[in-house]
Amino acid sequence: MKAVQFESLGLPKEVLKIVELPTPEPAAGEVRIKVTKANIIPADIMFIQGMYGIRPQLPQIAGFEATGTIDAAGEGVDMPVGMGVIFTGTGVWAEYVCVSAKAVIPKPPAMSDEIACQAFVNPFTAYGMLMEADLKAGDWLMLTAAASAFSKFVIQLAASRGINVIGTVRRDDQKQALIDLGAKAIINEQTENIFKAVKIATDGAMVNAAFDAVGGPLGDKVLNALTFSGKMFVYGALSLQPIPLNNGLLIFKNLTIKGFWLSTWMTSLTKEQRYSIIPQVLGMLATQDLKADIEATYTIDEVQKAIKHMETPGRGGKILFSF
Repeated sequence: MKAVQFESLGLPKEVLKIVELPTPEPAAGEVRIKVTKANIIPADIMFIQGMYGIRPQLPQIAGFEATGTIDAAGEGVDMPVGMGVIFTGTGVWAEYVCVSAKAVIPKPPAMSDEIACQAFVNPFTAYGMLMEADLKAGDWLMLTAAASAFSKFVIQLAASRGINVIGTVRRDDQKQALIDLGAKAIINEQTENIFKAVKIATDGAMVNAAFDAVGGPLGDKVLNALTFSGKMFVYGALSLQPIPLNNGLLIFKNLTIKGFWLSTWMTSLTKEQRYSIIPQVLGMLATQDLKADIEATYTIDEVQKAIKHMETPGRGGKILFSF
């Protein structure tokens, strides 16, 4: 089978290779999935460079999120061959992947593979972070990297609950689409004063919570835009810089800064919560009450073109692999 593999850590354009590997056999408790579509997320890029929370076991197949059909089942697994599934794992950019049967989610029949391959990481992170933020209708939420796929899910979910969203972008031509999606205000971080813009948008109230994907100086500016007892949830570090923390600001405004990682959050849920949340999110995606944007699809042989497109500033949607 074909797979996208790296034998050393580094930039994807330098270390990723298309290789031929034996088709894996499912062990007891596992299913083998014939992959149809896979998603490219920032975590994939960080993982390839050795900068993610999970360390690669070299040589390592890349990719975390995909969809496909069950091709074979290991001992003790009662799941039908041919069933469509959504799954995550370490190393899914391959024609066949073996994962624990407990880790797969049945794909709703009405959901396309293009949506299914991006139906887990970003939508459930958006849902989970909103759950942790515990905001109510009328509250203000700020997002950095507001044009990202994740932020678009947050905007839609928040707007449906009456939560007001302010986002930051780097280009003016990204603003209107996010306003149309449900955001109340979008700020160009390159040309506008974030504190003043937030103060105007919120009529002086400032924001109750912020979701930060960037860190660095932008993270510091967002902290300053929080109201008293405000909360910042950090889920990324696109700038590759730490947030410079002002001790006085944290103390006198009683601010809270907390990290968020989907894997940890999912394990913290009760079985009842998982059984409730998963159908909710997948149902919204299947009915397109929660919309996912797709910009382009590449074959596995076009991995370098796909990565280059994914890293291009100003993308309007997700970049996918088709197998």
